[in-house]
Amino acid sequence: MPFIRHTTLDPSLYGLDPTALEFFKQQTGIIGEDDLKQHILAVQAKAFAVASYPCIYHFGFTRISKHPKYQSVLQLGRDCTNALLLDLGCCFGNDARKAVADGWPVNQVISTDINQELWDLGHVLFRSTPSSFPSPFIAGDCFDPTFLSSEPGPTSRSPPDLSSLTSLNDLHGKLTAIHASSIFHLFSAEQQASLVRGLAALLSPAPGSIVFGTHAGLRKQGIIWDDVLDETTEVYCHDPESWNKLWEDAGPFKMETILEEVTGVEGEIAWRMVWSATMTTKSAV
Repeated sequence: MPFIRHTTLDPSLYGLDPTALEFFKQQTGIIGEDDLKQHILAVQAKAFAVASYPCIYHFGFTRISKHPKYQSVLQLGRDCTNALLLDLGCCFGNDARKAVADGWPVNQVISTDINQELWDLGHVLFRSTPSSFPSPFIAGDCFDPTFLSSEPGPTSRSPPDLSSLTSLNDLHGKLTAIHASSIFHLFSAEQQASLVRGLAALLSPAPGSIVFGTHAGLRKQGIIWDDVLDETTEVYCHDPESWNKLWEDAGPFKMETILEEVTGVEGEIAWRMVWSATMTTKSAV
């Protein structure tokens, strides 16, 4: 659901809430708020030239996750030996960096995106290097079965070697938590179902393992036509009942899903689904 490439960016959309402002100051080392704004605007422009996504246009990457399961996920990172967190569709890696800042070990957070350049621009945005922020990253297409497949692969009780990952399939049955926000509504109904099965296969079978995120939803599942400036795009949105069923068909998951009414950028009513899928019993992996 990209914008057209020649869309003009709108700096008036920029704004950091107090939590995000503190986080970006801490992570970038830029204390002056105007200097920080100009830095973020410069990186936004570079990123939008690479991938013209609404989340980049609307500064979605500056809105640090306030998911209701976030604190529970952090607790999993403290309680589980060798706990692994995957940030799916990570863009700049802002949510992965937030988890690390809040205590999840940096070498146990894996990020993935189809576009390597966005991850590289994350180092520019946060003024880091692969050495100063050594969190593993792997680029790939989640609809390429050689990168992500729901078919079971070889399993091992030993932790995976994250330094030599070639695909997400290397993580089958290994992940403690998966963050997947602003992803699913980019794809067709069939692709969303395929991605649910793929992520379910990556999750550890241990009770308490979790996939969580947010994305666009509807009160009744179906297609909406989203006007993105000069383009109209078909978007398939689930309702809570149909979304829960996708996950319940994929494994023994406890679903917690709510639909929030939000105001769109043009003042229109929109709907955001906030959800989590938690493993309830040990599944066969």
